[in-house]
Amino acid sequence: MSELTKLTLAQARDALRKGETTSRELTEACLSEIEGAGALNAFVHKTPEIAMERARRADDRLAGGDAPSMCGLPIGIKDLFCTRGVASQAASRILDGFKPEYESTVSQQLADAGAVMLGK
Repeated sequence: MSELTKLTLAQARDALRKGETTSRELTEACLSEIEGAGALNAFVHKTPEIAMERARRADDRLAGGDAPSMCGLPIGIKDLFCTRGVASQAASRILDGFKPEYESTVSQQLADAGAVMLGK
């Protein structure tokens, strides 16, 4: 387990603000942990490409001094929240294969705050 994945959100936020790590490093560490713990089935949909793009944008925002509250912090999104272009099933077979064309209010606010979606 990477030392970065042992950080609380507050510790990770502080490390990002101090320049001790980057969102890309945090995100890569978290994605690695997710892959290593696949047997747990904690994530039904992984979004590594989205995560790395959001991490890159977060690093740019942090470097530019435009860092909202969740900027650069990797998080998982509950599958009941619709996320544009990402499968959203809410644990229902009826919704199997459903990819919403809209973003839920919750996931949009997290994205606006700079959070990095690892998956659902």
